[in-house]
Amino acid sequence: MKIAFQMDPIENVDMNTDSSFRLAEEAQIRGHNLFFYTPDHLAYQEGRITARGYDLTVKRSQGNHAKLGNFREVDLTDFDVIWLRQDPPFDMHYITSTHLLERLKGKTLVVNDPFWVRNCPEKLLVLDFIDLMPPTTIARDLETIKSFKKKHSDIILKPLYGSGGAGVFRLDSNDRNLESLHELFTGFSREPLIAQKFLPAVSKGDKRVVLVDGKAVGAINRVPAKGETRSNMHVGGRPEKVCMTERDHEICLAIGPILRERGQIFVGIDIIGEFLTEINVTSPTGIQELELFDSVNIAEKVWDVIEARIA
Repeated sequence: MKIAFQMDPIENVDMNTDSSFRLAEEAQIRGHNLFFYTPDHLAYQEGRITARGYDLTVKRSQGNHAKLGNFREVDLTDFDVIWLRQDPPFDMHYITSTHLLERLKGKTLVVNDPFWVRNCPEKLLVLDFIDLMPPTTIARDLETIKSFKKKHSDIILKPLYGSGGAGVFRLDSNDRNLESLHELFTGFSREPLIAQKFLPAVSKGDKRVVLVDGKAVGAINRVPAKGETRSNMHVGGRPEKVCMTERDHEICLAIGPILRERGQIFVGIDIIGEFLTEINVTSPTGIQELELFDSVNIAEKVWDVIEARIA
């Protein structure tokens, strides 16, 4: 098959941790042809959806993991699969790319389905499962957020469309910075904020569960660095082996059928203690860490699903 990856510059990724690299590697092992382009080179041209990029070859060679061919323009309907894999921010640039890729429906399989990627942002899709999530408020209005903090005392405050742990603050019962943080956030963005009750269980880790076509295939635990609330690996979180609990399976069984129905083939969900906090569909991670800890070929499972869809 002909496979295109829409993602951030592949030459900059860590081949030992990056999920997009691992997906490309597995596709190449299966004999598929690879093409790479960045989202700023996606275009609509008089009825055609095109991209300008490079034929791609990957290998596990430090500093030489991605070999790019000549820069050229392609018609994306000539491809069997397109991976929507650029990292957030989930802004209008990201949203526009989903609109353009959506026009390929019926001609090319886009993974994950761009219509539902656009309509299921990480911190909003979870609202469909109120019985699984911690107490949450989404608002731009300061008084609403203050009321939520007064009720729950110890909260997490973060941008609604943030990622990678950026802009995440814990405001405990002694904190006096809510109004200043609200002023800071609303000064440079029109987006709402999301506030959630702080979950002390995060000190033991924020579990990333990977689902393939709606079914859980394993989990890793991300433990915050000492003195840090955030467990994201971008900010020093430590991955470790972990087993899924009965509650984890209960959460996956509740959300899995909806993810599959909406064409979300590769998804990473975040669970702290007993609560589902995010459903990551834009550019989920965790494949390589999970493969390392559990000795299971997760990328193979993903491609088995995709190849079955194409067939």
